[in-house]
Amino acid sequence: MKQSVLLGAVASAALAASAASASTLDNVKAKGFIQCGVSQGLPGFSNTDDAGKWTGLDVDLCRAVAAAVFGDASKVKYTPLSAKERFTALQSSEIDILSRNTTWTMTRDTSLGLNFAGVNYYDGQGFMIRKSLGIASALELGGASVCTNTGTTTELNAADFFRKNSMDYTLVAFEKADEVVAAYDSGRCDVYTTDASGLYAQRLKLTNPDEHMVLPEIISKEPLGPVVRQGDDQWFNIVKWTHFAMLNAEELGVDSENVEQMKGTDNPSIRRLLGIEGEFGQGLGLSNDWAVNIIAQVGNYGEVFDRNVGPDTPLGISRGLNALWTDGGIQYAPPVR
Repeated sequence: MKQSVLLGAVASAALAASAASASTLDNVKAKGFIQCGVSQGLPGFSNTDDAGKWTGLDVDLCRAVAAAVFGDASKVKYTPLSAKERFTALQSSEIDILSRNTTWTMTRDTSLGLNFAGVNYYDGQGFMIRKSLGIASALELGGASVCTNTGTTTELNAADFFRKNSMDYTLVAFEKADEVVAAYDSGRCDVYTTDASGLYAQRLKLTNPDEHMVLPEIISKEPLGPVVRQGDDQWFNIVKWTHFAMLNAEELGVDSENVEQMKGTDNPSIRRLLGIEGEFGQGLGLSNDWAVNIIAQVGNYGEVFDRNVGPDTPLGISRGLNALWTDGGIQYAPPVR
């Protein structure tokens, strides 16, 4: 009996050690899904619809990784996380990817044991106010009370902005985004500050959205993108090249509607992207049709942008900096070759 217990303990320890040393790709394949950390509700980026289904630009990044790994974009489970919780969840392996409007900064990149796997949305911090205040510029916000999230770059940027412009302000900070929205909507503060995309998204939740406006000033650079743990280059490459595949597809004119037809093209760049020529999936540890699955099931970057946050959505955001480099923007992907 004692021997059986001892052998069982040894076996359990061996299994635990094996799980601990397994790559993220091995782990997600073993459990059959990717655990994706998302926001607690940001329309257009990661939010649940009336049926409880997660949708949004950040959600689609996770779906695209699942399509690349499993050939099935539905193989994702979502963990809603506050700004305070997000990095710990990734560090502790509670999630496999953090795809939650997170700004790429030097401190986060170099001191948290994490890697940013690209920028899927270039943003900047702005201010929203009630139109009834009659304010036309952020430079008129001296003495204002300002609502925002704790543990974010927006809190620090606001401090820099008011200090730089010699204006007093009172910070009213909350952990959860919905708490910030509720506080602003109830009049507990004069101003709501976060990424401009977030302001347009959260305005939809206000009691009377048309009574509020986003001021013209953008006070920071906010490159937002997916994050993974350091020390697993294969998983880092998979997430990074998932984003690049969607950008390359848009640049090459390959979308969810024509991807099957495009397999017959003579264009060598498209043939490499779609796995018709070369063995580029092998370098990622994936099948050679990894990009085909992303494009067919999720779409290219332009399709994802337009579907979630583009001009024909309630957010009505133009491409701006997020246009391809060939269209005057700064979205750019290395070639598949």
